Amino acid sequence: MKVRNLKSIATPYDGILSADYEIEKRRLQLELLKIQQEIIDKQKRLVIIFEGRDAAGKGSTIKRFTEKLIPKFYKTIDLGIPTATESRNWLRRYQRHFPDPGHLRFFDRSWYSRALVEPTMGYCSKGQYKHFMKSVLPWEHAHIENGLILIKLYLSVDKDTQLYRLEKRLSDPLSFWKLSDSDINLRKKWDVFTKFKEQMFEYTSSKRSPWVAITSNSKKEAHLTSMLYVVQRFVGNKFKPLTGEEIENNHVVEINGVKFRGLTLQQLAILMELKDHKQLFDDL
Repeated sequence: MKVRNLKSIATPYDGILSADYEIEKRRLQLELLKIQQEIIDKQKRLVIIFEGRDAAGKGSTIKRFTEKLIPKFYKTIDLGIPTATESRNWLRRYQRHFPDPGHLRFFDRSWYSRALVEPTMGYCSKGQYKHFMKSVLPWEHAHIENGLILIKLYLSVDKDTQLYRLEKRLSDPLSFWKLSDSDINLRKKWDVFTKFKEQMFEYTSSKRSPWVAITSNSKKEAHLTSMLYVVQRFVGNKFKPLTGEEIENNHVVEINGVKFRGLTLQQLAILMELKDHKQLFDDL
């Protein structure tokens, strides 16, 4: 039975100028820091996965998500080639990286490699592919019922934009290493990958665990749209995009009964890092 519940997000950031991008990015990063603080305080667990073709902008989008977060409480997971044992125990390979209470995980490619890259390139058997497609949603639903917050983002890049980015990698002495033989071979199998992508959307997107598709031909728009979706997932429409509001230095944190007011984001992050080390404050 098909369970398609795909969400395609229209960006409010079409053609955004660089100055406006920086303002909006900073606003969204503040909201993400608040969300992280809620996760820490309430001992929640959040996983955000990023899927898409090579050069779709997954890594750069994750970087925008994390660059102002408190490092102690998040990790980015980017797994390499699986061992034979990991290939046989596919979901367990990723489950072992799920967050403890109070923490976040960002997956740069995820267990859905078995729905996309692996069948496209013949890295898994038909039986392994079918088993994954049948079992992944019940597995996700069980984790969600156990309190995991799961967000699945798919960054969608068109063929011409991908070619431009791959050629740019090849010609740039600082980024040529990002281009692998696998990238080139996947490029040759564009239509095959597309078929598996469509099947993934049809069979692994449910009401409880939907796929969210975001166009990433413009990386700036993809960065902001991805962050906006996550922010509004937590706060609803309270966050209004493109209001032009600057962020004031008015953050507050209480440590050992003392309130620190008027903090910048950086000051807040540092104090939150130190909050667990009570002795440092006792010695003041």
